[in-house]
Amino acid sequence: MNAFIQGLPKVELHLHIEGSLEPELLFNLAKRNQIDIPYDSPEALRKAYEFDDLQSFLDIYYQGANALQTEQDFYDLTWAYLERCQHDNVIHTEIFFDPQTHTDRGIAFDTVIKGIVSALKDGQQKLEISSQLIMCFLRHLSEEAAIETLKQAILYKDDIVGVGLDSSEQGHPPEKFARVFEMAREHGFLTVAHAGEEGPAQNIIDAISMLGVSRVDHGVRCVDNEALVAQLIESRMPLTVCPLSNIKLRVFDEMQDHNIVELLRKGVAVTINSDDPAYFGGYMTDNFVAVSQAHLLTHEELAQFTLNAIDASFIGDTQKQAYRKKVTDYLNSVV
Repeated sequence: MNAFIQGLPKVELHLHIEGSLEPELLFNLAKRNQIDIPYDSPEALRKAYEFDDLQSFLDIYYQGANALQTEQDFYDLTWAYLERCQHDNVIHTEIFFDPQTHTDRGIAFDTVIKGIVSALKDGQQKLEISSQLIMCFLRHLSEEAAIETLKQAILYKDDIVGVGLDSSEQGHPPEKFARVFEMAREHGFLTVAHAGEEGPAQNIIDAISMLGVSRVDHGVRCVDNEALVAQLIESRMPLTVCPLSNIKLRVFDEMQDHNIVELLRKGVAVTINSDDPAYFGGYMTDNFVAVSQAHLLTHEELAQFTLNAIDASFIGDTQKQAYRKKVTDYLNSVV
């Protein structure tokens, strides 16, 4: 089954580019930019990647972001992730970036987006990996800060397909950002939001109704509300689930306890994603393998995760049809 997973074409819809900063690259960037970090080796830093909850992860995540200073840094970060995509047979990716993480420490919005976009364009040309870029608001910051960030994003509408909402869910419900999401939709941005990871099922309901999202990031707490699950099935509202992340952050104790397969079999449009793979122990193939090893899945069910992701992606119908054919051709070749 692992060989099947390795060869399976994959589509990733929930990836924080800052969360793909591996310790080795972090150390290289810190040295290049003369940034002090409180660890003496990549190995020591990796040992610190043990988290009790989302906030304990975010503390070290923001610390690592300090090493990102220049356009070349953001290019190198994004290119390293794309090389991982190539290894894992990821044919399309829609990545998040958090401009406020960088602008709040004096890095220009322009510096961040130019580095990322340049790498994504090279990824299309050199690796044949298509991509979209989604800008996230940090929900622990104010609505006013989000509005200011949206104003900056409008200048780059050709490069940014949508806006999202991430960071700590506790104490920062979707309604806090209803106005800025309405503004974003008026400017033609698509919308997504993290909901129902550490927060309640009601956050999923509110993200759909108040923020007008096209898909829900995480969403695993939907099972606490049977009516919501029925609504997700009927509407085909996608959930971008991150299995290894959920284990690392103690959303579930073990992969055997994870509800992604149960949701798939009920007809929910669940997808598999890696979230912050440098911190959570795995990229796309690792996540597929972890789910497969914990749950007895068929080839068709594993392929369905990719088919769900293709349908949920922000690419055009022609490209979706081509990618669906790629998956079904692969499935037919091995089944």
